[in-house]
Amino acid sequence: MTALSTHPGLSAEQSRLLHLWLPDATIRHDHGWDLGIRSVLEVSQRGTRFIVKAGSADDHHMDREITAHERWLTPWASRHRAPELVHADRPVRLLVTTFLPGHLVLDTPAQDDPDVFRQAGELLCQLHSQLSVADADAEARENARSLAWLDSDHRITPQVEAQLRAEIRSWPTPPSVLVPTHGDWQPRNWLRHAGQVCVIDFGRAALRPAMTDLGRLAAQDFARDRGLETAFLEGYGSDPREPAAWHRTRLREAIGTAVWAHQVGDAGFEAQGHAMIAAAMTPMAL
Repeated sequence: MTALSTHPGLSAEQSRLLHLWLPDATIRHDHGWDLGIRSVLEVSQRGTRFIVKAGSADDHHMDREITAHERWLTPWASRHRAPELVHADRPVRLLVTTFLPGHLVLDTPAQDDPDVFRQAGELLCQLHSQLSVADADAEARENARSLAWLDSDHRITPQVEAQLRAEIRSWPTPPSVLVPTHGDWQPRNWLRHAGQVCVIDFGRAALRPAMTDLGRLAAQDFARDRGLETAFLEGYGSDPREPAAWHRTRLREAIGTAVWAHQVGDAGFEAQGHAMIAAAMTPMAL
């Protein structure tokens, strides 16, 4: 194991703070994958493990992650279903949390287990139920965001792009109810330990309509096994997807996926985004 302060992904100020917070910590494992934007380190100090997240100047998600820990994660963290906040510094883009044991659900037999999805539904309902805020402008903002994605570099065909622009401009903009959302709710952010599902990675957490947290699942796991969808909704307690709003949500998510993945060079994720666009262009489909 190597000393935490020597990791090349840390800025001088991040190293200084970590030396104050965890003076004897050593690195057990480097979990970083976020396209070089963030260092994610599993560290140990005096037999206790922690997760250190250190963002670069281009990391625009750290503020969201810290906000989630400060405002919304207590119902989970108090039961060890999410990490607990230990230290944080917003300006320095630095976060230390407790370490959660377990294995990622993604690409394991647990990804086909209805009980995992039932638990994930229960956890998500707890997150969404903490707060609700009325917002008259959310739909208009999201429409503008989708059009901005289409204004940027992408490989959506001109014909499909024209159809997308025309449809977005035709949409109504009714008031929305926003709740705390995870923003990337899917098996790659779920751990399973001793039969319990736990949650990690809150860099996309924000106030949004509840149904937006079902976008990834609908495009992936629900599409391949409707039994997982049934189990998830049993755990959640209802289905938050109003058909017209869900159609708009799916199409926005699809556009963002295809364009973002192209811009960062993730060909597989880009292909998924194009498939999501094709699927979502069937109006009102669940």
